[in-house]
Amino acid sequence: MASAEIVDTPLNRDALEARIAPDEHGAVCVFIGQVRNHSRGKQVASLEYRAYMPLAEKQLLRVAEDAEKRWGCQVALWHRLGIMKPGDASVAVAVSAPHRAEAFEACRYCIDTLKALVPIWKRETCPDGTWWIEGEEAFPASEER
Repeated sequence: MASAEIVDTPLNRDALEARIAPDEHGAVCVFIGQVRNHSRGKQVASLEYRAYMPLAEKQLLRVAEDAEKRWGCQVALWHRLGIMKPGDASVAVAVSAPHRAEAFEACRYCIDTLKALVPIWKRETCPDGTWWIEGEEAFPASEER
């Protein structure tokens, strides 16, 4: 059964993997997205993630359930909100599947689809100010988005 959570505490890889990996599956794929110390040629001091929770929770679960149906796997998909420093994990995907090809494909689908569909927003704090990030574009945080 799919696990999808939006949390405000550090992500725990062991707890994430405990949600998947039944004995009948031969492959486990884990992706951890972490805060980089740079972006767009600038140093990043911190990131803040925010979400529209009612929709974000539903969409996150839908992504995990879709992957399970498509690849016959088990998925745990977690995203952290709040302020994070470089090196902190912000998103985690764990997939167990009968074989590695399905595990890799489902894992990539989950992270790519999450970033495209789930209403979670990123704000970067850099030496020259604070920026809302939309894809490859950055907008000063003082602008209403």
